[in-house]
Amino acid sequence: MNISKILGKFLDQPILVAKFEKKVPYLLAGGAALYTAHSVKKAEPENKNSTLLRVGTTMTFTVLSALLAPKIVNRIFKKQTPSLAQIKQQNSELIDKFLKEKKVEEPTRKILNKAKDKVLKFKEIKELYNSPQKDSKFLNKLIPEPENITSKDIFSEIGRLSLLGLIPVLGGIFGGISGDFVTSQNWKEKIPNKIKEGSYQYLANIFLCNVGAGISLGIMEKCGVKNKTTRALGMIAGIVSMGVIGGSAIANTISNRLINPMYGEKCQKGVYNERKPEALDIGLHTDDIATVAVMSGLKWIEPSLPIMYAISGYRAGIGYRNVKNCNENNKS
Repeated sequence: MNISKILGKFLDQPILVAKFEKKVPYLLAGGAALYTAHSVKKAEPENKNSTLLRVGTTMTFTVLSALLAPKIVNRIFKKQTPSLAQIKQQNSELIDKFLKEKKVEEPTRKILNKAKDKVLKFKEIKELYNSPQKDSKFLNKLIPEPENITSKDIFSEIGRLSLLGLIPVLGGIFGGISGDFVTSQNWKEKIPNKIKEGSYQYLANIFLCNVGAGISLGIMEKCGVKNKTTRALGMIAGIVSMGVIGGSAIANTISNRLINPMYGEKCQKGVYNERKPEALDIGLHTDDIATVAVMSGLKWIEPSLPIMYAISGYRAGIGYRNVKNCNENNKS
């Protein structure tokens, strides 16, 4: 087995994925705390308390919603994720049964006994999968192979991943409004930008990218494409066309035509005079690569999605805009 496949097996160890999933809340909370502290440090002395309250409130709601999102989504879509204890028990039963039925060399036996409740090192995975005595059927039960999504599951998966991204965006907006409410008298005036940025983040950086990947995957499924590399490249092409290129234009059009008039902004602007894509927006499309990985059946990437979607949630919460609205232009 080549190095890339061994690396995939190493990362997809159920115990490793479960342990990483348990670390995510601490990583997310720690990152939020560090960013809040950084914002307070940069603020003027007279604004430090209000900055702490505003940013802290926005971050709190964003992080909580990002962490609750997988639980809510799994319940809605009836997806069960085994606990770390259950995985260890399953591994122990599987390995004990295998060792009773098969005669294996002592080094392999030692690695398998370790695999009952511990994460194997890369070199140990390599030794197992390159062993002349390897039993592929057993090893694929121990570390399951990535499974290609079938056409009937594609749109369900799009819905699941899109809801997983929507919840942190809504949480960020609510947190941002709450933070402004307790620190600013003109908090109502800031709501439109939060809604517009929320629609931008969700449509351009999450939903339409998922749709693009799903449509491409559906086409390849109908055409009988099974090669994982080809499917991944096809999904990336769908993401580029629907999300990266078209997503920001669609999100800006919705802001310009629907959201702005609701809040009294009457002038019409060009597509990219509402919100221009920038470097961080491109960086946020790393979660689309994660989407491709999830749709390709890789297990290790999904626990990181709440971290990626929380960034979009926070940007929505602060109502980030990099173009002045019509009212501001008229005042200047």
